[in-house]
Amino acid sequence: MAKIVIVLYPDPTVGFPPIYARDSLPVIERYPNGQTLPTPSAIDFSPGQLLGSVSGGLGLVRWLESLGHEVIVTSDKEGPDSVLDRELPDTDVVISQPFWPAYLSPERLQSAKNLKIAITAGIGSDHVDLKSAIAKGITVAEVTYCNSISVAEHTVMQVLALVRDYIPQYKIVIDGGWDIADAVSRSYDLEGMDVGVFAAGRIGRAVLERLAPFDVKLHYTDRYRLPADIEEKLGLTWHEDIHDLAKGIDVLTVHAPLTDETHGLLDDDLLATMRRGSYIVNPARGAIADRDAIVRALESGQLAGYAGDVWFPQPAPADHPWRTMPHHGMTPHTSGTSLTAQARYAAGTREILENFFAGTPIRPEYLIVEGGAYAGTGAHSYQSK
Repeated sequence: MAKIVIVLYPDPTVGFPPIYARDSLPVIERYPNGQTLPTPSAIDFSPGQLLGSVSGGLGLVRWLESLGHEVIVTSDKEGPDSVLDRELPDTDVVISQPFWPAYLSPERLQSAKNLKIAITAGIGSDHVDLKSAIAKGITVAEVTYCNSISVAEHTVMQVLALVRDYIPQYKIVIDGGWDIADAVSRSYDLEGMDVGVFAAGRIGRAVLERLAPFDVKLHYTDRYRLPADIEEKLGLTWHEDIHDLAKGIDVLTVHAPLTDETHGLLDDDLLATMRRGSYIVNPARGAIADRDAIVRALESGQLAGYAGDVWFPQPAPADHPWRTMPHHGMTPHTSGTSLTAQARYAAGTREILENFFAGTPIRPEYLIVEGGAYAGTGAHSYQSK
């Protein structure tokens, strides 16, 4: 039997929901690329429940315990005395979400003598040191596509919130005011703007498709160019790299994985090449942006707004400067953990576990690292060309 540690975010401060806003979720059988949704043998939850917090347990605990496995569910993941660090040495399986990641550093992986698989309930496995996982023969898997559309929707929401300056206008209403001149002094139309997408994979392409009806001029760059018919259909302008893309757009959205090449990429030099008053929405990874460069660009007016829901580290400390910088629309890392997305990534995590316990192949699209090498999605997204 296996020992499984599941690291999830804490329960709601007001208590676990006694009732939900909606009674059901739409039934979706396939993602836009034709990939089927997760296909576990069964699920022990009702879609639409809060599964990503400790009491939700990803809907896995009863099933795992019925098989005789030892299961520890915790939100305590930081420091040598954390539950994660205490349990890690003899753990076989670690499961966590990008929104509350169990950072599996080289040091932690060295201590995890029994670890066989690290599963991301969601997408984005850069909280695992992939080089160390490769060296130790640890499998890394994630539930690819489970929340890609969720993140794309969040991105579009934040683009509109920044450009239309929605957040200050909402605050005026909450504060009892009717200060229309103040409310519109930084509000613009998105129509006609040049919008650039950095990385046009599942999320980036969904953003392009959702922004096209706004009559914007769409630009993109990616390691893999999109088919010509897609470029023609969406009216896309292709750019060789992020540097060429950034200098000719009003809005930049970021959807690249965190790699050695993208770490700190949005720095002072690149931001200085953008049009004054540009906007950036980054729902990818916080460390793609130079933290202090973003603050400086907002304070100087080089950027008119910055939004996203990814920080480094996560959770962000209370004194993180992005909490108080001007003209931001930051959220905690929530874009991919809507109740709709949770149903998919909980089911996908169970599917991966079923394959793992049975010794049957895990879907290639779920694999990041396997057998001492990048595999599946990992070979496409993380491995250098």
